[in-house]
Amino acid sequence: MKAWKDTCSEAASSASLVIPKGKQFLVHPLIFTGPCKSGTINVMLSGTILAPNGPDQWNSSDLSTWLAFEGVNGLSISGFGTIDGRGKGWWDRSCRYHPGQGCFTLAPTALRFQNCNNLKMLNTNFHNSPQTHVLLLGCQNVELGFLNIQSPGTSPNTDGIHIQFGRNVSIHNSQIADGDDCISIGDKTYDIKINDIKCGPGHGVSIGSLGRDGEAVQVNNIKVKRVSFHGTTNGVRIKTWQTGRGLVQNVTFTNINFAAVENPIIIDQYYCDKLDSCKPTDTGVHINDVRYSKLIGTSQTEVAINLNCSNNVPCTGITLDNVRLVSATHQFNQLVSSCNHAFGLNRGIIEPKSCLKI
Repeated sequence: MKAWKDTCSEAASSASLVIPKGKQFLVHPLIFTGPCKSGTINVMLSGTILAPNGPDQWNSSDLSTWLAFEGVNGLSISGFGTIDGRGKGWWDRSCRYHPGQGCFTLAPTALRFQNCNNLKMLNTNFHNSPQTHVLLLGCQNVELGFLNIQSPGTSPNTDGIHIQFGRNVSIHNSQIADGDDCISIGDKTYDIKINDIKCGPGHGVSIGSLGRDGEAVQVNNIKVKRVSFHGTTNGVRIKTWQTGRGLVQNVTFTNINFAAVENPIIIDQYYCDKLDSCKPTDTGVHINDVRYSKLIGTSQTEVAINLNCSNNVPCTGITLDNVRLVSATHQFNQLVSSCNHAFGLNRGIIEPKSCLKI
């Protein structure tokens, strides 16, 4: 913390904090706050930062965050170092997989950025976060690239990157393996570019879930291209709660490859965290202008295209443009599409046969 305070108070045009190569640092929960005097803050992460080893060694009443930057503009993190969340102790006591006395519904996010604009993080390794690995909350003008995020497919709620209340975010050239969404996009998020990502294991790239508490959803201009999914539970997914309102629009998924993915293309407007516990409503989020172009690969399930849109507010402007999906197993002779209140058009070859209403 002293090193951070010295860096943040440096009045030069650029200031740097160095985590040296070959060193390991056991660090308890820390929040690095701004604004800083310098317009550019460089964090040279070359060594390894280790989290406390599980909940028994946690010394903070706040279980949500391990490392955080708040209100720091012009921040750049690079250096091929590692942030190791040592999450197994949390996963072993997760209420999701181990319900009962002493379990945890909340575990620390490895690295949170809040209200940090003009942010860049390149060439960083993340291992075994207790929960989400990287959280962007209220950040604008962000570049995340050449990241390596790794946790087991069985680790609960370990999203690779989650974006909320963000604008103008680029995520590229990264490999993500985890137990939840490789990348997830939350509410009030605009102008997001995701490209050249390898995802798996994990739950795919998801917009949502959105609208849980009945809020008016605002998500616009999301572009996902050149992403490969291997052995994930979902590929490209949009998920909303029935209670939500508002709009998701101008979304493109281009040049996507699936290898043994359970739900390659899915819109789920009846998302619920507990089976059969969400009652019908007269509301719904409007999903409009979503394009799937040049998607190929293999599906582990029979329903390879599943567009389950709201009965109250149908999906409109859906485009399927040259989609070719075949079975990853010999269990299904022919894959199928399933549509509910999904309207749009088809271009080129669509396999399995499209069910969109024109």
